[in-house]
Parts: sequence; C-alpha cells; structure tokens
Amino acid sequence: MIIIVHHKYKTTQVMDAKMQTITRIAIGNSITQTIYDVSTTFPDVLIVWCNVVYLKVLDVNSIPKVFHHRRILASYNPAASYFLQKQIGYVERSFFVKVNNKVTYPTWMMSSSVGGVHASVINNLYNDLNFNINFDYFINSLAKRAMVEGLFCYSEPKLLRGNFSATAEIKQGSIYETFKFVKQHYKWVWVFFLSLAYLVYEKKITLLPLIKSLFFKQLITTFNLEAIPIQSTKTVITKHEIDVIIPTIGRKQYLYDVLKDLAAQTLLPKNVIIVEQNPLEGSVSELNYLNNQDWPFTIKHTFTHQSGVCNARNLALSQVESEWTFLGDDDNRFGNNLIEAMFNHIKQYGVQVGTTVYLQANEVQTYLKTAQTSIFGAGNSIIKSSLIQKVKFNLNYEFNYGEDTDFGMQLRHLGEDVVYFADIKIDHLKAPIGGYRTKVSHPWSEDEIVPKPSPTIQLLFQTYFTPEQLLGYKLLLGLRSFKSSANKNPYTYLKQYKKQWERSQFWSKKLQ
Repeated sequence: MIIIVHHKYKTTQVMDAKMQTITRIAIGNSITQTIYDVSTTFPDVLIVWCNVVYLKVLDVNSIPKVFHHRRILASYNPAASYFLQKQIGYVERSFFVKVNNKVTYPTWMMSSSVGGVHASVINNLYNDLNFNINFDYFINSLAKRAMVEGLFCYSEPKLLRGNFSATAEIKQGSIYETFKFVKQHYKWVWVFFLSLAYLVYEKKITLLPLIKSLFFKQLITTFNLEAIPIQSTKTVITKHEIDVIIPTIGRKQYLYDVLKDLAAQTLLPKNVIIVEQNPLEGSVSELNYLNNQDWPFTIKHTFTHQSGVCNARNLALSQVESEWTFLGDDDNRFGNNLIEAMFNHIKQYGVQVGTTVYLQANEVQTYLKTAQTSIFGAGNSIIKSSLIQKVKFNLNYEFNYGEDTDFGMQLRHLGEDVVYFADIKIDHLKAPIGGYRTKVSHPWSEDEIVPKPSPTIQLLFQTYFTPEQLLGYKLLLGLRSFKSSANKNPYTYLKQYKKQWERSQFWSKKLQ
C-alpha cells in the first residue's frame, strides 16, 4: 500500500502503510500525476489518496478489507457536496447518484478527500486516461466509464475512523465542467437536454457552456478489465446451503418443470418454499405432485387465498432456514449447475447479493460483463439469508411496478452491493398468466385524470432519486409522451401533463 497525502490538489507526502516516507516519488505534483508515477513505479500496489485534513483519521487497518479484490475503486466524501454539481441529476437515470454515505454504497460519484485504487487498474487503462486534468474530474470520469465494464466503485465510510469535525471543502466543478462531463460520458443529445432542464427549472440560459461542451468528444468506455483477475479475500460463505422460494398461481406444469430443474442440480437446495395462491373461495391446491412424487429436497408448501406476489414472497421469506436464499419464479428454466455457479461467483466476488442474466425467448443479452447493477431481479437473484430479516417486499407496490427494484434498493441501503453475473443464465419463459386472476382495481383506476407516471413508479423515484433526477425524469417523460400524444398543442398538452403528474404525486403520497 502507498498513501498519497495531498493539500490543495498538490502532493505533499508519499508514504507506505507504516507511514514511512517513500523518497522515490516526487512531491509537489498534482495528485493525478503522482498516481501515474506510483502506478508505473510500483505496478503491484494499492494506491491510497488522502487529504491532509483526514490523515489522522485514515483507517489503515480497514483498508485491506475495503479493497478485498484488485478491481475496486472506493472513496469517501465527508463534505456536503460532490465535485460534480447536483444538476448532473437532470441527465443521470441510475440509482447511484443519491449516495447513502452512512454505509458502503455503489456509486461512480467519487471524491478526492480519501480513496484508493489498485495500480493494476491504472496501468491497464493507461491509454484511455488523461493524467493532465483535475483529479476530482479524473476519478469521477474513471468510475463513470469503468463501472459498467467491471470496475467495482463505492462510497466507503470505513476509510475513515471515529468521529471527526474537520472537513476539507471540495472545490466543486463549474457549470462548464458539468456540461463537459455530460458530453464526454453520455450521448451527445443529453447536453441539449441538460440545457433545457436549466431553462425550465432554473430559468437559466446556458448557451455558452452548451456550445463549449460540443468541442469535446465522447470518451471511450469499452474497457477490458479482464486482465485483472478477481478473487475476493472476504469470507461470505460458511455453509453451501440454500433455500429456494417460488410464488406461483395457476401454472401447475411450469412449476413442475422448475422443480425438475432444481432436482437435477449438482448442488441441491435444502428447502424449496412454494407459496401457491388461488383467490377463489373454497379452492384447494392443484399441486398434487408435491406429495405424490419423491423430491431430493424438502418442500414447504403454503396455500393462500390472498393473491399478490409481494405478499407471497414475504410469506416464503419468513420460512427460510438456510444461510442463502434464491428468489425464483414459477416459469424459469435453467441448467443443472445453476446453484453451484452462483455460489462460485458469490465467493469469487465477495458479495452477498447477486442477480443473473434473465432473458425471454426473443431477447438478446446486451450486458456481457459481470459488474455492479442498479437493477434487481426478484425471480433470479441470490441473497444472504441474514439480510432478509431486515428487508421485505413493500406491499405498496402490489399488483403494479417497482417492487423488485425497491427490494434491491433496500439491500443497497443496508450497505450491500448487487452484482450482475453476466455468465449465469436463467431462461424466463414469460408463461401466459395462470388462472384464478381477477382484474385488480387500483385506487386511481376511476380517476378522471390518469396519473402519469404510475403512482408506484412515482413512489420509487421519489424515494431513491435526488430532486434533480426526479425533475429530469419529469421533463423526459413529458417530452416522450408529447411525441406519442394525439394532442400536438403544446399549451393544452402541458396543462394536461401537469395535472397528470400532480395526480401521480397525490396517489404516491397516499401509498406511503
């Protein structure tokens, strides 16, 4: 480990883990230049940077636990604001911007206050990095581009220990740098959208930053980090035992095929927990094969007249016994090494939540690299069972959209990352809906003004988006809806859309 101490973006000292000065690296250079010097001189070390204000509270003992494999970029920002202005939210659609700084949180929003990255990452991406720019811009750019390519990026409070009062102010980037960042890291159209958002919500004309940004090219994001192998030093598996939960309704044959796939696993589940729903009064279970056939695992079967997948999954989760839980569905198909592969990946990456490729018959896999993700699949994910004591599926999303995303966000706010395993595949048959379903009438179904977006989507974004992200989504949704609307009168359309948005907000508050 090599620690770069800096003050006002200039390197003041370079030390080893024992806080002994390293004389081979020149001081007085920019942090970015020093990182380049260290990575080329010591290509097999972890590089840590720390503002001199935080040096006394730098938790050197926790650093090896934070960087438990070589493909991690982590930093922590104790200050109130980040380098990039909050208006970045107008164009950013992921859940990585509203950072929970009390826990380990996946994000590309990096800070120069304290952080670290392995020298092999810098050396591997050397040809695609610009070492002559501001360090905060440099690490935000690196994280933004490399996160989707398999660099694991976090806000990590464990880098500092104890309570501390001193904070180093981050020199926040200008509006010009915000536009430049958008032009270099998003499709070109988003700088025009950003300018429009400034005009609509802040009554600012941003013509000069917009024009200047057009002279910058979009940066390359097709990084190849596979040369840096991952093998976590964390121990996350004590027992290779797993329970599978499956909610089902009216899909007898499909569920049977799922059970057959589970019975053929190279690593068998301990329990398969099935919650069967049938809202018809007087109905009984149709799953006769649960009892008249032998299965190589224990089947826990619950029959309920209450329909709803959120309720069903919660009922199943309450019956879990094993160290790990697989959230399945009743119309999945998969190979016989699914469970074994998931355990291998959990061990390799040192994580407690993973989600698989989940494609329908007509879909093509587009994300080909294992990486952090802002999605969560409620029918194709593995989680550490200790976590389900702290989270549950929110019944406010029942019979609508967003319950799986909300569940994943609950996990992230516990300090858990969700990793997408690009080489583990489950086929989602998307079977025709089973019988016994009745049309669900939402409280807003009879509204004269149709809420837009769906109140549950409004609830999801209000909970996990920054205010700027929510406004950006509002503007984008309005533009897209206008394009497809039969009403091409901008004035009357905006008046109607405003009413629809307000009804969506009204019902989302009712849901809460």
